Amino acid sequence: MINTTHGFSPMDNQGVTTDPQLQQFIEVESQKQRFQQLVHQMTEVCWEKCMDKPGPKLDSRTEVCFVNCVERFIDTSQFILNRLEQTPRSRGTFSETMTD
Repeated sequence: MINTTHGFSPMDNQGVTTDPQLQQFIEVESQKQRFQQLVHQMTEVCWEKCMDKPGPKLDSRTEVCFVNCVERFIDTSQFILNRLEQTPRSRGTFSETMTD
């Protein structure tokens, strides 16, 4: 049975207002997910680059490699984010084409 008290079917998103608290919760959870993905990606890249043979203890060369790898990964990610923030028109154009 379709609920028509609001003038739209359950599948129709037009006219629906989203709860601001729900929007904030979704944004926070999305940020957490992006952060976890970034950490996973960084771990995978640096592990492949720096870890020759796993053992009970890291030698100093491997430790330095991990530190440098993580720092470069963070620097690169920050550079990309800054670059994307400087070009808001390209993001707007992309999102506009996705909704058309």
